[in-house]
Amino acid sequence: MVRIAIVGCNGKMGYFVADAVSQRDDCVTAFGVDAFGDSKFNFDLYKSFKEVKDIPDVIIDFSNPIVLDDMLEFAVANSVPCVICTTGYSPEQIEMIKAASEKIAIFYSGNMSLGINLLIELVKKATMVLGKEFDIEIIEKHHNLKLDAPSGTALMIADSISDTLDKEPQYVYDRHSYRKKRSKNEIGIHAVRGGTIVGEHEVIFAGRDEVVTVSHQAQSKEVFAVGAVNAAVYLANQGAGMYDMSDLLSAKLG
Repeated sequence: MVRIAIVGCNGKMGYFVADAVSQRDDCVTAFGVDAFGDSKFNFDLYKSFKEVKDIPDVIIDFSNPIVLDDMLEFAVANSVPCVICTTGYSPEQIEMIKAASEKIAIFYSGNMSLGINLLIELVKKATMVLGKEFDIEIIEKHHNLKLDAPSGTALMIADSISDTLDKEPQYVYDRHSYRKKRSKNEIGIHAVRGGTIVGEHEVIFAGRDEVVTVSHQAQSKEVFAVGAVNAAVYLANQGAGMYDMSDLLSAKLG
């Protein structure tokens, strides 16, 4: 039984993680860490890691970059693996995460959905076959409150395509600002914002007289919580190092 600590348990994603854990029989929530609010759960809540006396098997973090220092200090001191789902880290904090991964197992991914990471693997394979002859376009759709565009996931997809191609492509975000023929060495990336769309990503391979499309739709944010719990159960048995969804996918595929 994997004992999981949830950082940011009083937030929306923390609630989803706690619910996802409660529906499994291979893990349990050991405690939560959240500086805001009272516990709504049947497990202990600590305001900070300085209060924590218990040692979990793994930590899942859906909180705020400000928590990183104390969390990593606790995790390294007690040899606890971390699934880091928080975004918005500074370059210095990213280096801290990498340094900590030399001592403990850290799972760090820009998108915790198992499905979107399977899409990335499928897109890599499609690029190997079609990339030299087909034009590649990425369309991402999100709710009207999302601040950044394009999404971090769209850029993850574009980077995976770029790494697969022989020649590094140009990312083109806005075609209305210039008039010229589309070059072969580019990836178009387009953002749509509207309503309550949780997240949709579509990769189009457009060739002569045929089009191949690979797409993924997230129906709710719960998919990211489920992915984080899958990662936590996987990470509990791993040695020090940096892990991501490609490692989890490889483990599931055997």
